[in-house]
Amino acid sequence: MDCDRFELDLHRLDLRFAGSRLVEPRAVARMAQSIERCGQIVPCIVVAAPGYADGSAEVLVLVDGYRRVAALRRLGRDTAGVEQWACNLTEALLGILARTQDRRFAIIEEALLLRELVQGLGLSQHDVAQRCGRDVSWVSRRLHLLSGLPDAALAAVRGGHLSSWAANRVVAPLARANAEHAARLLAALAEVPLSTRELQSWFEHYQQAPRTARERMVSQPRLFLDALQANEAGRAGERLRDGPEGACIGDLRCLEAVIARLRKRVATLRPVPRRLIAAAPRLRAAIDALTTALEREDMHDPDGDPRRSAQLAGAGAQPARDQPPAGTVAQYRAAHSA
Repeated sequence: MDCDRFELDLHRLDLRFAGSRLVEPRAVARMAQSIERCGQIVPCIVVAAPGYADGSAEVLVLVDGYRRVAALRRLGRDTAGVEQWACNLTEALLGILARTQDRRFAIIEEALLLRELVQGLGLSQHDVAQRCGRDVSWVSRRLHLLSGLPDAALAAVRGGHLSSWAANRVVAPLARANAEHAARLLAALAEVPLSTRELQSWFEHYQQAPRTARERMVSQPRLFLDALQANEAGRAGERLRDGPEGACIGDLRCLEAVIARLRKRVATLRPVPRRLIAAAPRLRAAIDALTTALEREDMHDPDGDPRRSAQLAGAGAQPARDQPPAGTVAQYRAAHSA
């Protein structure tokens, strides 16, 4: 592709695609440090296109290099090194998307550029896919990311307040189910942001929560997570205090609850399925084995009963588990020696 390289005043750049780029202040700061140390190594890409007003005067539209321009402005520079491509705007955007190995776009940025090509410039998904070296399913998947995503969520992603994953896995499905709750959640996140992991945990609990609890969750997501963490810390303290004995008692209570629930369900079955009847003996055998194990361990663990410990301490040496009592051995020897 033919191109010219030169220095261009920043104020002459047409930044019409700024809305399709993520802001990423930290990345801009790192790039500013690099430019200050080494200079601008990679030029910005511009193409000549009709202006917005009447289409008569040409402007230089920035198609790639928005982060570099932001870094240059951060450093107080007035000009940028640009590379002008000798093509139209559509071909330039397609070329940028085809060069993802040189410039790694975020998925949401790719989706926004594709939307500009399809909706703004009138290309079909098939044309876009063919001309940027992709398949139609890739284009369709990217565009689907934007469907149902509120403008506020897009703004939050661009501003670095919300990850692309959270926007598409949490906010988008929430907006499709309850647009009001999605708007309230975004408003709350603007005040008190959550990490992606925290937001994932919040959404998992939201899906299981009753309607009244959801109303509070969307208004104060941070308060909900803090309460959840406090409850978990309390349960962890109880588990540490009760030890394995408490865990076993909790499991037994769960078994009791499951059996009680089964009894209620069985009462509604007419007739009772044969496979259910066949499963009952296995359950009985498992409970009998558990009861035997508990009794056996209780007999051989004197720590559980101080009185048994005292009795065993004064009883002298005890026979091994696989040996008969001493009296029985004496009687056997007397009978055979006579």
